[in-house]
Amino acid sequence: MVDELTMRTAPGFWTPEKRRDALVITLTLVTGSVDAIGLLRLGGVFTSVMTGNMVFLGIAASERSGSIALHTGVAFAAYIIGSFIGARVAGHAPEHESHLWPLSVVKALSVELVIIAIFSMWWEFAHTAPSPDIAYALLGLNSMALGIQSAAVLRFGVSGLSTTYLTGTLTQFIAGFTKRDAPKQIRSSFILLALIVGAGLGALCAVHAPRIAPIVPLGALGFVVTGAWISFHRRLD
Repeated sequence: MVDELTMRTAPGFWTPEKRRDALVITLTLVTGSVDAIGLLRLGGVFTSVMTGNMVFLGIAASERSGSIALHTGVAFAAYIIGSFIGARVAGHAPEHESHLWPLSVVKALSVELVIIAIFSMWWEFAHTAPSPDIAYALLGLNSMALGIQSAAVLRFGVSGLSTTYLTGTLTQFIAGFTKRDAPKQIRSSFILLALIVGAGLGALCAVHAPRIAPIVPLGALGFVVTGAWISFHRRLD
């Protein structure tokens, strides 16, 4: 027991790569919780799964449902805007990236944090029975935030590292059994688990304690921004 604890606290165990992966896994908690809040309280559409929303658009067209079309359209448009903002702030990964967590990613996630904070403050006054206009605005803020997050994580330039495109993560996890790539499989499994945990926490709050529902994504995202700054960008005196 002592030997295992010593190994885990040794400088070589908690490598920068593992710190990065741990923070990215925490970001997936944000995705799960925000998606759950959107599905249960803001019109029954996704805020990160745009392929699912495209299916909803098809359903809306076939059923001539204006409500589904509007909710899906707002989420889709806001996600695109967020992705553009995130890509502009975070930039694009060069061919030979030397820094595991570029400062531009911290800046992009900080913008996302501001948006989630605005959502949280607005939610405080509208969570009981938001009007349709307010619900669309809240849905748009959440979708924009996850668009920024998706583009920021894409900046890492690491194959299989995503907090929103998790069907691909699941596929790579299964395919990993044929390649026997244990590190990537472990990372993928924790990302998938974090999505489920985040969705569970978000749903639990949205149904039983809606007033505090934004605490989950706001707290997780705040932890990531702070942790990334301390781990990778703090000034050494």
